[in-house]
Amino acid sequence: MRYARYAAIIFVCLLISSLFYPAARQAKPKVSASNAILIEQSSGRVLFERQAHEQQPIASITKIMTAIIAIESGKLNDSVTVSNRAVHATGSSIYLEKGEKIKLKDLVYGLMLRSGNDAAVAISEHVGGSMEGFVHLMNQKAQWLGMTNTSFDNPHGLDSDNHYSTAYDMAVLMRYAMDNDIFKEVTKTVRYKSENRAYSWKNKHKLVTGMYEYTNGGKTGFTRTAGRTLVSSALKGDMELIAVTLNGPDDWRDHIGMFNWGFDNYNMTTIDEKGESIYQLKASGERVTGYLHRDITLPLQKYEQKEIRSKSFILQDNPAAAKDVIGKTIYFVDAVPVKEVSIYSERRESAFLTDIISVYQSITGFDPDG
Repeated sequence: MRYARYAAIIFVCLLISSLFYPAARQAKPKVSASNAILIEQSSGRVLFERQAHEQQPIASITKIMTAIIAIESGKLNDSVTVSNRAVHATGSSIYLEKGEKIKLKDLVYGLMLRSGNDAAVAISEHVGGSMEGFVHLMNQKAQWLGMTNTSFDNPHGLDSDNHYSTAYDMAVLMRYAMDNDIFKEVTKTVRYKSENRAYSWKNKHKLVTGMYEYTNGGKTGFTRTAGRTLVSSALKGDMELIAVTLNGPDDWRDHIGMFNWGFDNYNMTTIDEKGESIYQLKASGERVTGYLHRDITLPLQKYEQKEIRSKSFILQDNPAAAKDVIGKTIYFVDAVPVKEVSIYSERRESAFLTDIISVYQSITGFDPDG
C-alpha cells in the first residue's frame, strides 16, 4: 500500500509539473543526420539544432547558391551556348549537348529539379564569365550573408577539400533565397518542360512532389563522401520553417519529423507592435521618441510567451537630430537573445531611404530589423 501511495504522489507531481511546464517538457525531434537544423523563416530563430556549425561536405545543396546568383543576375532570358566543359561535367546531368543554345531560365530549372551538374557549369560560365569567376561570386555572396563557415570550390557540389558548409549556413542561404519570388517558384515546381526538350523534368525532392503536403521548396544532394544532404522549406498556416540535414541516411523522415515538431510546439506570436514608443537615454535620463516600422513576430512555445523580455539602446548622441536609425531593441527568451530590431527616428522611412535599404538587402541579405 505504501509503495502504491508513493507512486500515486509521484504521478500527481508529474502531472502538475506538466501543466505548469508543458512546452519545456516536449522531446526534441529524433534525426538520423550527423548535422541538422530547423529555423523559422521570417525571424531566422533556431528552433532545433545538432552540430549545426560543424563544417561538412554538402553535395548538390550547393546549387541553391548557384540558382540564386543566376536569378539575381537578371539574365534568365539570355540564350546560353553550352560549352565542352559543361557537357563533360561528371555526375547527375540534364544531358546538354555541346554548342546547344538554351535559356538560362531553363538551366536553372534543370539545376534545381534534376540537379544537373552540366547545367551548373553552363550557368557559371555564362553568369560569371568562367566557372572560376562564378565561384568567386559564390564566396562573396556567402560572406555577405554571414555564412562564416562556408567555402565554395565549384557550382555543383562535387567533393573537394575546399568545398564545405554547415547546416546553419545552408539554412541562412535558404532563408535568403526563399525571399526571392522567382526562386520560390522554381524550387516548389513539381514538373517543368524546357522548349529545348521533348520531355518534362520532374523534381527529385520527394517532399515537394507529395510526400509532405506543406513542403514549398528545397534541394537534394548526395555524394559518397557527403552522404545524403537535404534542404527543405515548409509552410503551414502563418509559419514557414526551413530544415537542413547533412549526412542523413533517413533524411525524408528527418525533415518530416522536424517540421511536425516545429509546427506542433511553436506559434507565431507578435511580441511588439509597430508605432511610437518612448525611450530613455541612459546617461542623461532624457526621454526620446522612437518608432518601430513593423510588428515584431517570433515563433514561441507557450511557456516562452510569458518569458519574453526586451532591452532598448539609444545609440545616437543627439537622437532628436537623427534622420534614420537611433538605436536598437534586443528581445530575450529565458535570457537568451532571439531578435534584434532597429529603432527609427521617424514614423516611416522616406521613399529614398526605403529604396536604399531595399537595394542593400538584395545585395547583402542583411535585414536591419533582424
